[in-house]
Amino acid sequence: MFRLNLKIALRNLWKNKGFSLINIGGLALGLASCMLLLLYISYEFGFDKQFKNYSTTYVAHTNMKANDKVHSWAWTPGLLAPELKEKYAGIVNAARSSYPFQQLISYKDIKIKNRGLFVDPSFLEILDYKFLSGDAVSPLKDINSVILTQSLSRKLFVNENPVGKIVKLDNKDGLKVEAVIADLPANSSIRFDYLMPWKLNEKKNEWVSKQGWGSNFCLTLVQLQNSNLLNRVNAEVKNIYKTHDNESNTNELFLHPLSKWHLYDEFENGVTVGGKIGQLEIFFMLAICILLIACVNFMNLSTARSEKRAKEVGVRKAIGSSRKSLIAQFILESTLLSLIGTIVAFTLVEISLPYFNNLLNITLIIQYNDWRYWATLIGLVLFTGLLAGSYPAFYLSSFEPVKVLKGFSFKAGSAISIRKVLVVSQFVFAASLIVCTVVIYQQLNYIKNKPIGYNQGNLIQMAAMGNLTSSKKIDLLKTQLIKSGAAQNVSLLSMNIDEGGNNTSDINWHGKNPNEKVLFNQRGIGYDFIATTGTKMIEGREFDIEFPGDSNKVLINEAAVKIMGLKNPVGTVIDYGESKSTIIGVMKDFVAESPYQKVAPMIFNRIYKDEGGVILIRLNEAQNISTSLAQIDALVKAINPDYPVDRRFVGDSFEEKFQNEKLLGTLSNWFGGFAIFISCLGLLGLALFMAEQRKKEISIRKVLGASTANILTLLNKDFIKLVAIANVIAFPLAYIIINKWLSGYEYRISVSVLPFIVAISLSVIIAILTVSIQSVKVAKANPIDALKYE
Repeated sequence: MFRLNLKIALRNLWKNKGFSLINIGGLALGLASCMLLLLYISYEFGFDKQFKNYSTTYVAHTNMKANDKVHSWAWTPGLLAPELKEKYAGIVNAARSSYPFQQLISYKDIKIKNRGLFVDPSFLEILDYKFLSGDAVSPLKDINSVILTQSLSRKLFVNENPVGKIVKLDNKDGLKVEAVIADLPANSSIRFDYLMPWKLNEKKNEWVSKQGWGSNFCLTLVQLQNSNLLNRVNAEVKNIYKTHDNESNTNELFLHPLSKWHLYDEFENGVTVGGKIGQLEIFFMLAICILLIACVNFMNLSTARSEKRAKEVGVRKAIGSSRKSLIAQFILESTLLSLIGTIVAFTLVEISLPYFNNLLNITLIIQYNDWRYWATLIGLVLFTGLLAGSYPAFYLSSFEPVKVLKGFSFKAGSAISIRKVLVVSQFVFAASLIVCTVVIYQQLNYIKNKPIGYNQGNLIQMAAMGNLTSSKKIDLLKTQLIKSGAAQNVSLLSMNIDEGGNNTSDINWHGKNPNEKVLFNQRGIGYDFIATTGTKMIEGREFDIEFPGDSNKVLINEAAVKIMGLKNPVGTVIDYGESKSTIIGVMKDFVAESPYQKVAPMIFNRIYKDEGGVILIRLNEAQNISTSLAQIDALVKAINPDYPVDRRFVGDSFEEKFQNEKLLGTLSNWFGGFAIFISCLGLLGLALFMAEQRKKEISIRKVLGASTANILTLLNKDFIKLVAIANVIAFPLAYIIINKWLSGYEYRISVSVLPFIVAISLSVIIAILTVSIQSVKVAKANPIDALKYE
């Protein structure tokens, strides 16, 4: 029986090549879209799960109440890891790590600026990176040792064996290569190119070992005996700051699973409320909906050809076929189409994967050797085949042989209503997607065009390293850059202008509630900061070479004035750490962290001598940019010959802040387009069905004098009604979804009518164009062909 059904199925597919092509194409596109999205979701869910102990590894987080809300971050004191490891029974291991920093590492004449980390040896016990060569038993015990990743090792040593060789850190410290580990998987939260001992960090930076429980500057990883102990350990460590520091330190500690660090990184009142997981839920829904649309398509296109197969069903029933065997045959046909569609989809995925990877800047690969991949693929084939073939199978097999052999008569009411419901469902999804995509782009443009408080155009930032950590060399470079005409102004900042972090709550002023904590971002700035960045002074003055005695002076921003409640801020004396400082100016607020949130209070001190930091260069607009950049590179290289010139436009790095929203917009655009295209195929299926059913009526109308325009209006108006109904259903759904998404932003647009107008206009135009493909053909057909046998 199976062989017979298979033979009939293959014959039917071959006999109706055009129909099969459209059906397979729709299924293949739906499956390919679903597979790509599922691959991406799987990649994101795989973050940090490559380690053997990932399920019992946690990242220590600090909750700090300040500025009337609880801030949660993965910054902890350096004293925390030894304390946890020694005194808490449920904790197996704990390790410190610095956050990644760019530093020069060199071997002979090869000098590369890459990301390094200082870590405890136990870091490598918790996270079992794959050792390719060298000491895997007791690495990083020697203070002058280093572990390289495979890529960095190849760059530095090419074909030499690096183990035992000496590399130089920042052209100073000689470090012995202890081992080489495999490159980190792309979906790792902790990124680095080389690892060095924490002891070296304490040796190079004396302040590290002097910090107490009030200073949060490192990442702490904690490994528990088992994950069931999490609640107990969290309760035990919650007040560890108060216990070891003093009663005024009200910070609280909690452990957050490493496996959830990437997806659940947003906190509210000290509790995780989501993060990137929200985007993945949207993409998962998108994948399922596209697959459902493709299946609905299949149903529509199959039943559209029901009249032609009705006699086949009648004959087979008359000669003894049961309904069960007919259902089996139609399910087999749909599964066969699904299998062919999957093969085509698989090919499409392989072809589009490089482009998709490039679009998302990630590396997705199909895991051919993973049984879970093949199980998912087989599951998709069966699910799609059964779902897509279920309605045609039950509908076509229900035909009564006597009626269809005497002359087919549709159960028009029920069949059409179900088909209309399916088409409306497709366009509800399509219209919702159009509304959401338009709002995402509106929000993105709103944030991009929102004033950020300084002029990022033609502004370059460059890390001050090597010779450029010297104030004299920076002054020399500044003089030469301006003299050459490459730069209009040059200044210094303690960190990148668009970078977050480095804050303090150790600021007090007259009238401040002693029990209240206020968190300030703190930055060191150089001379000519205002002219270089293009921000403004609201009142007072900035640091100036004419006022050399500004070491105990500070500037604050507008947000700081507001939260401090100062009526006359300039001249106010405040307690800043252990010293007193006088406010000499108020700077306009500018965006340093998230452009989606309000600007935080900020305090600026004069950058310390030989502290390094970031050199800010305002290009001379009167000169060609390429010429200016070439001059900057030459001058920097002449002063700092041992370091590569690492300059970057601020605008480019600021653009990275919109990466998540751009990704959401891009994927919504592409896969929304696919969904609409597949929906159009469904509409085409319904148009075929309706035209086939009404061809005699249309022919009679033409004989009686109806024009082509009359026929087109007659055929199109029903579909426009369906699309209009779909939009009416979609609008409230889309409004709820998009409002929920926008509620995550402090700065957001108000939802206007424009996205809804775009959605209904676009969906109606697409529907008319799709239906007209078939309607024009029917309207222009010769009526004699349809009526000659009547």
